[in-house]
Amino acid sequence: MATIKKTESFGEHLRTLREDAGLTLKSVAEQIGIDTSLLAKIERNERQPTKQIIKQAAEYFEVDEKELQNNFLSDQIAYKILDQEADLSILKVAEEKVKYLKTVHNGK
Repeated sequence: MATIKKTESFGEHLRTLREDAGLTLKSVAEQIGIDTSLLAKIERNERQPTKQIIKQAAEYFEVDEKELQNNFLSDQIAYKILDQEADLSILKVAEEKVKYLKTVHNGK
């Protein structure tokens, strides 16, 4: 099973999986049930995959779905920080908020 490089985006990782397997965009797109152009855009980080696409890609390439999901979510966080020109200290604040929100939601 191929592991994700921490700095590799979701799209880059998907492309690596496909190319390492010697597969074409068209063949992978057909197997996971999406349009070839959509897969190309996802690989170029121009479009975001849905949860269903992530699940289908994980099944097709026989990789951990949670690992792919984490890779995608970390992309979203990284791009948001870059777009807002935020300081990385925001990650610590977000971590504390997640802990808090988990306790609030689990307490209900």
